[in-house]
Amino acid sequence: MRDSVTDVSCSRQRIRTSGIYLVTDTALCAPRGVVDTVRAAVAGGVTTVQVREKDASAADFYALVLAVSEAAANRATVLVDDRVDVFLAAKSAGAAVHGVHVGQTDLPADSVRTIVGPDAVVGLTANTPDHLDLLAGLPPGTVDYLGAGVIRPTRTKPDHPEPLGINGFADFAAGSPLPVVAIGGILLEDIAALRTAGASGAAVVSAICGAADPLRAATDLIRAWNSGSPA
Repeated sequence: MRDSVTDVSCSRQRIRTSGIYLVTDTALCAPRGVVDTVRAAVAGGVTTVQVREKDASAADFYALVLAVSEAAANRATVLVDDRVDVFLAAKSAGAAVHGVHVGQTDLPADSVRTIVGPDAVVGLTANTPDHLDLLAGLPPGTVDYLGAGVIRPTRTKPDHPEPLGINGFADFAAGSPLPVVAIGGILLEDIAALRTAGASGAAVVSAICGAADPLRAATDLIRAWNSGSPA
C-alpha cells in the first residue's frame, strides 16, 4: 500500500517525506478529533504527519504533539509546524517526533538547524525562484525538503500565495536541488499528476481531515500516488 516503508528509528537521511503527507487541522478533524484522524490516516498508509495548530496555546499544542506521536506509533514521520520549542519539548519528553517544518516568516532555516541539531528533519516552505536563491546560500544539509504551493486555492490557508497549478509546480520542482512536497488545495485527481510533475510527496489537509472516512481517504490517496509515474 505504501510507496515505501518508513523507518522512523533511523537517521534523518533515511526518514521519508515521500508519498502522502498529512497536515492536521483541528477544525476540519472535528468532531472525530486530530488524534483519531491521524491514527486512521497512518493505518491507511500515510507516511508523514505534520502537526499544525495556529491558534492553540503552547501547552495545548505540546499535548497534541505528544498525542499524535503516540497515535502514529512509529509508523510515520511526525513533524511539528513552526514551533521549534514545542518540538524540542516533545523530544525531551521522549515522544517519537522527528523534526519541524518552517515557513519563510518563521525562524531562519539555518538557525532552526542549529537549534534542533543534525539528526532532526527540517522542512521549509518555498515557492518562488527567490526562495531557491536563498536556499542556495545555506550550508548543505540545512534543509531536507521543501514544501511548495499552493497548487489550488484553499480555505485552510487564506493568506496563500498565487496558486502554482500543476504545471507551475513542475517548473519549480525541476529547479529545486531538494525533494519538493506539493501542498495546497490538492484533490484526489491531482495526486498522480503531481507525482509525474516531480513531487516527492503530496501534502493534504481537507482530503483527509474533512473526509467522512479518513482511513478510506488515505487509502485512495495512496493508490492514486502509486498510479503516478516518478519524475
